[in-house]
This record gives sequence, C-alpha cells and structure tokens, in this order.
Amino acid sequence: MEPSEILAVLLDVAQEAGLQVRPVGRGGLEPGESQPGSAVVRVRGQVWVMLSSVDPVAIQLEVLGRALREHAADWLETRHLPPAVRGVIESS
Repeated sequence: MEPSEILAVLLDVAQEAGLQVRPVGRGGLEPGESQPGSAVVRVRGQVWVMLSSVDPVAIQLEVLGRALREHAADWLETRHLPPAVRGVIESS
C-alpha cells in the first residue's frame, strides 16, 4: 500500500475508534508564527489527533499510529486491519 492509502485507512480507523481527528495549518497565522505540527492532545477528556497539512505523510502516519496504539489498543484488537496498516500502528 502507498503511504497516502495507509493514511486514509488510519483516518477511518481513528474515527471509528472514537478519536477526534482535526486538520491544522490552514493559514490564519500572525507574522513570525510558525505552522503547528501534528500532535496528539487531550481536549475536555477527549483524545484529539491534530494533523498538520505541512507535515510529510510519514509524520502524519507516525502521529496517527501512535494515537491509535496508545488510546485505542483494546478497540484495535477486535478489528482486522491490512498488514501494512497494522505495521504502522505497531511501529509508531
């Protein structure tokens, strides 16, 4: 699978698992501010995965895979995932 295909599957899996996935980095910056990077944050008790449009797909895969591994591991055990997708989650 291509990295962009894996990312699309991971996005679907994250949403099914109840993680909130939000894009960041779409302008609105003041002069001198840098673009925010991808990260996993907790907002009012919910896990949000912030994916920055300026980060390479490899970084987005790592952040999303880590979020799933750390916050949805039990849910993932009951799901069949393509080996390439599961590999990203396990290696993140």
